[in-house]
Amino acid sequence: MSNGTSLNAIAKKLVASGKGILAADESEGTIAKRFALIGLPVTLESRRDYREMLFRSTEAMTKYISGVILIEETLEQKAKDGTPFYELLQAADVIPGIKVDRGAYPLPGTRDEKITEGLDGLHHRLEHYARNGAGFAKWRGVIAITNQAPTRNGIRANAHVLARYAAACQAAGIVPVVEPEVLADGEPGDHSIERCEEVTRETLDTVFSELRLAGVDLAGMLLKPNMVTAGVRARAKPSVAEVAERTVNTLRATVPAAVPGIAFLSGGQSDEEATAHLSAMNALGGLPWKLTFSYGRALQTAALLTWNGEEANVPAAQAAFTHRARMNALAALGEWRPDLDLAA
Repeated sequence: MSNGTSLNAIAKKLVASGKGILAADESEGTIAKRFALIGLPVTLESRRDYREMLFRSTEAMTKYISGVILIEETLEQKAKDGTPFYELLQAADVIPGIKVDRGAYPLPGTRDEKITEGLDGLHHRLEHYARNGAGFAKWRGVIAITNQAPTRNGIRANAHVLARYAAACQAAGIVPVVEPEVLADGEPGDHSIERCEEVTRETLDTVFSELRLAGVDLAGMLLKPNMVTAGVRARAKPSVAEVAERTVNTLRATVPAAVPGIAFLSGGQSDEEATAHLSAMNALGGLPWKLTFSYGRALQTAALLTWNGEEANVPAAQAAFTHRARMNALAALGEWRPDLDLAA
């Protein structure tokens, strides 16, 4: 993908003003849960048709989306008419990306903690993905908050793996998106916003320490973190302003200014919560990095429910996707308002 284009230039394009990343990297198991909402069987064809509906949403893709995270199946998949998906994206000036981790598994010697696997053979896979048009990649490390977790060992183990992944990506000419997610919707998910802030700070501090040790060029990567929120089952629900302030303060304390941008995951938030929090952060101003979105469910749910697996519903579903993308594009500029969402 890079063809001589610097990693920094690709990273900056991914966080261009008023644009963000569509996370369409659901595993077969995850997309099965989403299709269950509309009673749709999971087949190769149904997955293809759903993703094609999103990728052919011309207004959304050309105006509001800078990159799309794919899985191996989708990177090499073709639309109904035989056009490779990555060509559809490139025609809209959207950078194809690829999820490269192999999932999170129990971390030996710990309780409630996991470690993400997939480093074996990664170098060769990255070369293959680059030849097939991928300009960036994503690796997710998960940090749970429970009575026993996280431990310093669990945080460091995931940070170390993220750093090795990022270094391998840059060696292959691919921008690494580094995703250390402190879970808001894991079990029990009743932690306070203060606890989330504490764990997120330690996690990001450790991640950037490991990235430096691994020789990763911070100007040629992006960060995809959680926002600092209370757990989804917490009794006390913080305000939008508090989430924005605590998140920005945490980032200022941990993320070097050399990083071009931060593309948040939605992490169990509702569509509007994810949009409102992002907009409030950008409205604070004076930030050294671009703040934007890298949402999956929070961009897709309205479109999925509208589509309902029916070809006749594609235009309406694309309109729903375009609206959600536009709302988050406004949030990336700090210009979203609730009344704009209601006007849809």
